[in-house]
Amino acid sequence: MDWSRYRFRNSWRLDARPEAVHAVLERLDEYPLWWRQVREVRRTSGTTGTLRFRSVLPYDLVVDARESRHDDAAGVLEVAMTGDLEGWVRWTVTADGDGTRLLFEEDVVVRKPLMRRLAVPCRPFFRANHALMMRQGRRGLRGLLAAGPAGNGV
Repeated sequence: MDWSRYRFRNSWRLDARPEAVHAVLERLDEYPLWWRQVREVRRTSGTTGTLRFRSVLPYDLVVDARESRHDDAAGVLEVAMTGDLEGWVRWTVTADGDGTRLLFEEDVVVRKPLMRRLAVPCRPFFRANHALMMRQGRRGLRGLLAAGPAGNGV
């Protein structure tokens, strides 16, 4: 087993139209406004950028992200990442009654040296840190969507 590899899958039910959710997720530059653990986003082109994350544990993760799939019809937004994390992250937006089902999937290998050295003893803490980040992301996205067009530009 590669103790530095992580796979995550989260499903969120949101009380907003799929189009509104998709529109928010497309605006990567605005993630820090609603997801406080996304500390910084620097666009390097229309489909690439550098992101810095930090949750509860005292370390930053910096990745270079490149859009690898943008399928409006399927509701899929996917990026490939290199840097402290290497792999991919995917959002899939689908209608769910009068709201949206949002699926987050991530498959990454940690490349940050300190995290690799601590991979075995700290794995439960790294997973808990990620879970906290995801909970706050869901809360922030729900709040932004609840604010409506004036709050999110959708």
